[in-house]
Amino acid sequence: MKQKSEKIVTVNRKAFHDYEIIEKFEAGLILTGSEVKSLRDNRVNLKDAFVDLKNGEAFLISAHISPYPNANIFNHEPERIRKLLLNYGELRKLDKKIKAKGFTIVPLKIYFNEKGRAKIEIALAKGKRLYEKRQAIREKDIKREMDREIKNKR
Repeated sequence: MKQKSEKIVTVNRKAFHDYEIIEKFEAGLILTGSEVKSLRDNRVNLKDAFVDLKNGEAFLISAHISPYPNANIFNHEPERIRKLLLNYGELRKLDKKIKAKGFTIVPLKIYFNEKGRAKIEIALAKGKRLYEKRQAIREKDIKREMDREIKNKR
């Protein structure tokens, strides 16, 4: 069995806290050279980023990729809109789902696959309510306490 060797650049932890993940998709990113260099230096932030569908195409909005210091005048705009590469079937599926009330598309992580290409994992998600967030935190605390007790007994 072939092992996946991917280098994770960044993970959007806030997405897992604020949203219930329904389905995940992998998409390619259209980037400039200085953006790729910044990604390799882990200079990216997905905290407030989201994906929007326009005219049958997907775009990553509000993702901050810091300017590459050695790119001088050929540097990129840090928060420009970036096009995502998805199959036609995936785009149609996502378009149908987000037209339903309460669904959105959020980026989960950016990574380089085994071929060295920048990929983004996006997810169809539904926003959590405040009490659902509290319940998730409570369950996490209970699990942590149980693990601590098991570790202490050994």
